[in-house]
Amino acid sequence: MAEKNEKTEKDDKKKKYYRELEDLPGIGDASAEKLRKAGYSDFKTIAAASPHELAEAAEIGVENAKKAIAGAKETVEIGFETADIILERRKSIGKIKTSSEALDELLGGGVETQAITEAYGKFSSGKTQLGFQLAVNVQKPLEQGGLGGKVLFIDSEATFRPERIAQMAMAAGLNTEEVLKNIFVARAEDSAHQMILVEKAAETIQQNNIRLIIVDSLTSHFRADFLGRGSLSDRQQKLNKHVHDLQKLSEKYNLAVYIANQVMDNPGIMFGDPTTPIGGHVLAHVSTYRIYLRKSKEEKRIARLVDSPNLPEGECVFKVTKDGLAD
Repeated sequence: MAEKNEKTEKDDKKKKYYRELEDLPGIGDASAEKLRKAGYSDFKTIAAASPHELAEAAEIGVENAKKAIAGAKETVEIGFETADIILERRKSIGKIKTSSEALDELLGGGVETQAITEAYGKFSSGKTQLGFQLAVNVQKPLEQGGLGGKVLFIDSEATFRPERIAQMAMAAGLNTEEVLKNIFVARAEDSAHQMILVEKAAETIQQNNIRLIIVDSLTSHFRADFLGRGSLSDRQQKLNKHVHDLQKLSEKYNLAVYIANQVMDNPGIMFGDPTTPIGGHVLAHVSTYRIYLRKSKEEKRIARLVDSPNLPEGECVFKVTKDGLAD
């Protein structure tokens, strides 16, 4: 027993404990401030980062980034934890109602925080309208199906319409001026700008109680900026980093991420529906919930849950009316 205690004491002496980011090896005051602005505000986040990612955020050399990561790993415990601890942590997850009970049921109660919900479909299938409705509903209090929070909206297709959101807010009995003030909108000029908007979002999230990030659409600029098979690998690498950045934000700040995605017709599918979402396996693996939206007669839309880690596949029908989504 004495030998075991001696070993524990020796292990503790080997460990270095740092109080602030500035104390980490390779990190100075200026670098620490840049890390905080980029969302690396604690040792655990730094310990889990890649050297190149951290070097870019702090504007330091890769070797210094490696030293900082090693120092952060000495300070925090990174390893396995039991499932009951994870279950307890998941009790903090919130759900945003969609204003359609059928769609809420399909999604297990609504659009979930700490997750990416992807909706793909052809034009006029309801992807943007669902995003607008969520931007309104997230501002409602918990008892009304919201999270009492604000929204970051990244618009890559010039489809953001404040008039439509005001119409939905008025139908929901909310103050339209307040609803619009609570939505922070950025127009992404290209894929690089879109990635930067997400990378720099942490400060805005912390200062403004952001509970929902909407990207409409995720893949539009990536399709335009990377043409031909020769650039496919580069496109997928950047897209992979982009969606992982969104996932990290959702988990760190307990917020929901909703992304609209474009589609194409797969010529290899001879029978059945050839509609295929853009982004390939990269996006398929990262999206927590995938919904395929199709337009039906008049106001009706069909939603099919294609993928989920905990819900069965299924379909539902909802409406897109002048007042917003409904059953």
